[in-house]
Amino acid sequence: MTDDAVPDLRASDADRERVAEVLRDALAEGRLDMEEFEERLDATYRARTYGELTPITRDLPAAGVAPPAVVSLHKSAARGDGEVDGAWAGRIVGGEGSSTWAVAVMSGFQRKGRWTVPRRFTGFAFWGGGEIDLREADFAAGEIVINCVAIMGGMNVVVPPGVEVVVRGIGIMGGFDHREQGVPAAPGAPRVVITGFAFWGGVGVDRKRRRNRGDRELPRGRDRHRHLGH
Repeated sequence: MTDDAVPDLRASDADRERVAEVLRDALAEGRLDMEEFEERLDATYRARTYGELTPITRDLPAAGVAPPAVVSLHKSAARGDGEVDGAWAGRIVGGEGSSTWAVAVMSGFQRKGRWTVPRRFTGFAFWGGGEIDLREADFAAGEIVINCVAIMGGMNVVVPPGVEVVVRGIGIMGGFDHREQGVPAAPGAPRVVITGFAFWGGVGVDRKRRRNRGDRELPRGRDRHRHLGH
C-alpha cells in the first residue's frame, strides 16, 4: 500500500491481508499493544478503499522490515508441539496453501496430516460432516480464516495447543463452539478465526496435542470419507 495510491480506488482482499500482515508484525515487535492491534485490524477488514487502508499503517515500518534476530536459550520443541518458544517459527510458511476449500454433500471430508492451511479456507457440509485438523499443518500466514457453512450437518476444527482461536460464526437452530476462545496464544503462534453459518447444524472446536506416531485414531461416524475440493 502506498500513499500515492488513488484514495477512492477499491481495495482487494489481498490489499487488506497485506495491511493485516504489517499489523501482526507490529504486534509481535511490540510496536502495538493488543488493544491497538485489534482496533486497527477491525478497521482493516472494514476498509473498502485505499484511502481507508493507508492511514492504518502510516506510522509503522513497511512489511519485510524485520527486527534483529533473537537467540533462544531453549531447545526448540518437536514439530507440532507448539508450546515452547520458537516452535512456531518454521510452521508459518507463506504461499497459497495446499487446499482452499472442501465440500461434503450427504458424505464427509477431512483435511488433516501434513498440509498448508491457506489464509482463507472454506468448508461446506450439507447432510454431512467435515473435519479440519490443524495439528500437523503449516500455515500460509500468522492469521488464517476458516469459513464453515454447516446446513443440517456439522464440522469440527482441531487446533494444537498454543494457537489463539477467535469464533465469529452465526448459528440458527445450530451453533458454534466457543469453549476454546480466549485461551492465550503461545509466542509466535498463529491466530485461527472461525467464521461462517450453521443452520440445524454445528461447528465444534477442539484443542488437542499432536498424536504420537504410534497412535491410531479410531474412525468416527462413517468408515470412509469422500474428499471433494481443491
